[in-house]
Amino acid sequence: MKIKQNFKKFWNFLKEDSWQSWLVSLILVIILIRFIFFPTLSLITGSSLPLVVVESCSMYHESSYEQWWSNNQILYLSHNITKKQFDKFPFKNGLNKGDIVLVWGHSEVKKGDVIIFKPNEDSFAINPIIHRAISINPISTKGDHNSQQLTRDNNIQRLDETNIPQEKVVGKAIFRVPLLGWVKLIFFEFFRTPEQRGFCR
Repeated sequence: MKIKQNFKKFWNFLKEDSWQSWLVSLILVIILIRFIFFPTLSLITGSSLPLVVVESCSMYHESSYEQWWSNNQILYLSHNITKKQFDKFPFKNGLNKGDIVLVWGHSEVKKGDVIIFKPNEDSFAINPIIHRAISINPISTKGDHNSQQLTRDNNIQRLDETNIPQEKVVGKAIFRVPLLGWVKLIFFEFFRTPEQRGFCR
């Protein structure tokens, strides 16, 4: 009975219109998300990162799909990916900076999947990369917006996406929530270089 009374008292406190109740409510929400929601979602999806925010424009399509394919087809054709195949790939219209993607880790990577993988050991990059798999043996990727694959020699972070070990793959994107990730990104924009800031163009 006492527990029930204390709970009722605490519940009434949370409903109060005061800064104290607002602060306690915020702390509770953070605890629930961090220690209950994310571990549960991680268990369900089979991925250590079940939700990921797209932080760059490397998967952005700057034009219509037909125009984008016309401009980028040479590299894909060189990897035996035809337009007919690409039409059936997940997220064939790319991803935008600020999108939140749900990551699934229970299935094998297939050509055309948008995968999330950790950077190579000698890279200066900190965050995982979200790019499209263009070959499987070995796993290699390319950002839809990038003109070429990343190798240690052609980018400042020394990222290499031409031979990704299976253990570096976190999972693949299966669903996206457009632009909601800007709630997080907005706090980090001022630390980016001018050309990396803002929406994709």
